[in-house]
Amino acid sequence: MYAVVTASAQRSPGRMLLTKGRKSVCPGGIPSGGNGHIGARCHRRDRGRNGRNARSGGGREHGLQGTMLLMAASTELMEIVLFPFLPRDRGLASLVMDDADSTPEMGSSRRSERENGATRVLPLPESGRIFRRERRVRLGDVDPAGRLRLDAVARYLQDVATDDSDDLGSLEARAWVVRRTLIEQRQAPRNSEDVSLATFCSGMGNRWAERRVSLAGSAGGSVEAVTLWVHLDPVSGRPMTLPADFVATYTEPSGGRQVTARQVHEPVVPGDDDVHTMPWWPRVTDLDVLNHVNNAVAWEVVEQTLERVRARELLLLDLSGSLRAEVEFRDAIDHETVVAAMPLTIAYRAIDGVLNIALWSTDGETVHVTAQVTSLQ
Repeated sequence: MYAVVTASAQRSPGRMLLTKGRKSVCPGGIPSGGNGHIGARCHRRDRGRNGRNARSGGGREHGLQGTMLLMAASTELMEIVLFPFLPRDRGLASLVMDDADSTPEMGSSRRSERENGATRVLPLPESGRIFRRERRVRLGDVDPAGRLRLDAVARYLQDVATDDSDDLGSLEARAWVVRRTLIEQRQAPRNSEDVSLATFCSGMGNRWAERRVSLAGSAGGSVEAVTLWVHLDPVSGRPMTLPADFVATYTEPSGGRQVTARQVHEPVVPGDDDVHTMPWWPRVTDLDVLNHVNNAVAWEVVEQTLERVRARELLLLDLSGSLRAEVEFRDAIDHETVVAAMPLTIAYRAIDGVLNIALWSTDGETVHVTAQVTSLQ
């Protein structure tokens, strides 16, 4: 167990910031139960046509920032947290990966020969640890038609991961942040449907691991999901090698499969061709115990955008049927952003049955979340 202290992006008594260039960086070792805000990535953008900003860089990560563990005078944002394997989702991660995606891992195959993490779901393994839980779909989890929403699915993923960690109990406290999540819905579970969840480790890198979750409903609901988590040094906040006892515990269900930790989305940019925008306000109720917007809220952005494009007939998609949705977590939404009551911008493009989404900061300099939704073929 160790103390995780986060510092907000505001100069106030008892709070400290690590800054580099023109971007303020949250130096807290581990962020909230949804943010994974370890440093920040500045999206450098050039002036495009008509004076609008267009991002450059071809989707590669750049503008990486340093991180450090901070002991602040104020305890207002302090939380003592246990971090066993894959605890509560630390999403919206602006993860400082440095060369983690490009340096070959010792004892592993070359990067070009390994799959990117959380890009496909695998079947349950024949052997190894599989953790199971039962729950019922409740009223607060469904839309007006009774469909289990994607943000509720994300909370289920967090909960069963935490339950698995608590049940194991033997691994020492560790720090993890989420990098990417993929949800494949065959049929949406319905209100009051009993669901069974099974979770296991489906792959590893040198400093990250996949968690698979399979959700089966008593009335035919079926959802498969996989999340890529990165293991961090709890002191420096930097990606670090997976511990030997972790590898020993989860190698069998993963089958020795190795994955990379690349992010693959190219964020859609307001002002580009066929890109629509709408405002979106994070709420105080979206904040979690470490004062950042929880990861599951990113899926609320997806739900909001899906309803908008369906209403405008930009995308034909049965939300209760089969669909594939993926989210990449990039930069945290902190308390100051929420209380400022200034809208963020959802930029979206729906072309050829594919919906691409990017959630931009108020000043248009930072992408918090990217997402892609399409029918499951």
